[in-house]
Amino acid sequence: MRILLSNDDGYFAPGLICLAEHLAKIAEVIVVAPERDRSGSSNSLTLDRPLNLHKSHTGFYFVNGTPTDCVHLAVTGMLDIMPDMIVSGINDGANMGDDTIYSGTVAAATEGFLLGIPSLAISLVDASDGNFTTAARVAVDMVTRFSRNNIAGSVLLNINVPNVDYDQIKGIEVTRLGRRHKAEPVIKTKSPRGESVYWVGAAGPVQDAGKGTDFYAIENKMVSVTPLQIDLTRYDQLDRINTWLNNKI
Repeated sequence: MRILLSNDDGYFAPGLICLAEHLAKIAEVIVVAPERDRSGSSNSLTLDRPLNLHKSHTGFYFVNGTPTDCVHLAVTGMLDIMPDMIVSGINDGANMGDDTIYSGTVAAATEGFLLGIPSLAISLVDASDGNFTTAARVAVDMVTRFSRNNIAGSVLLNINVPNVDYDQIKGIEVTRLGRRHKAEPVIKTKSPRGESVYWVGAAGPVQDAGKGTDFYAIENKMVSVTPLQIDLTRYDQLDRINTWLNNKI
């Protein structure tokens, strides 16, 4: 099995290194990751300048672009053979609920999905204790399961792992995305030159964390696995908007 591995924390991130080591035991792994931390970059592609591809002393390739750039470049221009799977992570922090819209980790997996390759995004909810090995073992479990029993149709899975030892995980739950309240206000401060600068505020508190959500699973020390899709169409409003447009002004 051939796996293309990427992330949004950069090619030097401990989560990426840990995941590459574990996946290399069961598959051929090619790492193409951003040259620096690109957290929150979402699905952006770099279109205003060329991209450079370099190889580090670890054998990892790195790109001066976004996670989406990394996967797109690797699949459409770098690799001679299509990978069997894209894995993105291990992210340093959760990607649950509304976070998935902004996440570069999820975006790398999404790009693989859009290119027709089964894709997984792996996040460790809180990396303060350094339990990347737990998330890496979960990723190996998922990849092994996939290789032995392929899922019909296109696959994009968002996987969040609780920050506990592997033997303390209480199970795996298939979930839906929860919801947060709106984000905290931006933080205004002054630069050394006296200019006003703004920091984006923290994510808001959880609003929808009921049973069946990713937040609920993590709170109960279970791995959350959420199947994602890319169709943003609001189908329940198609008829309503059509009627609205056909009404006389």
